[in-house]
Amino acid sequence: MAATASPLFPAATGGTAARDGSVVFGETFLRKLERLSVVAKRVMSTRAQGERHTRRAGSGIEFTDHRSYVPGDDLRRLDWNLYGRMERLLVRMFDEDEDLPVYLLVDASASMAAGAPSKFRLAAQTAAALAYVAWSNLDRVALYPVTQALGGGIGPVRGKAQIHPVLSLLGALRPEGRTDLRAATTQFLARHRRRGVTVILSDFYDPVGYEEAIDRLRYSRFEPVVVQIHAPEEAEPELRGDLVLVDMETGAERELTVTPAVRDDYRRRFDARLATTARFCRQRAIPYFSVRSDHSFEDLVLRLFRAGGVLR
Repeated sequence: MAATASPLFPAATGGTAARDGSVVFGETFLRKLERLSVVAKRVMSTRAQGERHTRRAGSGIEFTDHRSYVPGDDLRRLDWNLYGRMERLLVRMFDEDEDLPVYLLVDASASMAAGAPSKFRLAAQTAAALAYVAWSNLDRVALYPVTQALGGGIGPVRGKAQIHPVLSLLGALRPEGRTDLRAATTQFLARHRRRGVTVILSDFYDPVGYEEAIDRLRYSRFEPVVVQIHAPEEAEPELRGDLVLVDMETGAERELTVTPAVRDDYRRRFDARLATTARFCRQRAIPYFSVRSDHSFEDLVLRLFRAGGVLR
């Protein structure tokens, strides 16, 4: 996405953006998280804690199927009745409840610094809030920044006390570098074999294309949730006359004369881009949320929970 420059933001202590594009968290933000966790529990009051789970073959109670015996299997699980009828050694398989972790992937590329407030500010606030509420629900959470690669992260871990390392990680990030979700998700899948809900918070300005990254998560049986963040200035840019636009991630320059017709064409293309992402997700039954960077993170988090895409 081309832009003239990265915006500047006033420093504060309530989870706001600093001048270098980072996010400063303070006691005000922590108090908001605690209140939000209480409200979120009310929203999910009809759902029992730990209800979100997957079924895997194990030693639970409910029988599911048979498979052939291999050396090393527990002999107590052999179905001797079937052996008497078929003379085949078959192992009984049962369903076992397994909690699904919540994985949070936060786009920290340079384009996320755009906007006032910045897109990165909302992404970081929302990721911290989702983690805190998930921990309040006794879930395990992992969080990673993503650019052209998967950054160093935290988790999967349990416990609300983990919010402090998460805030330290998010607060130390500076939106910079390029976006390559395909490379980042490839590294993520190599690191995590245990499937779970995977929330991607990004503007999805990815020159390589985000589609393959999301499909790779699906094919690996992860459950993606897409949160697409855009800045008000991107939807309605106040640009006129002869300009040199500079790409925030690549530094590429482009000369452009902005006329009313050019602005109208841009707005149509911008709306079409959001619609394309929404359609891509809808066709795959992926929860999709489009939000402006000046939107309240509390409202966004409650939208996610009400939709049932994160905690179930």
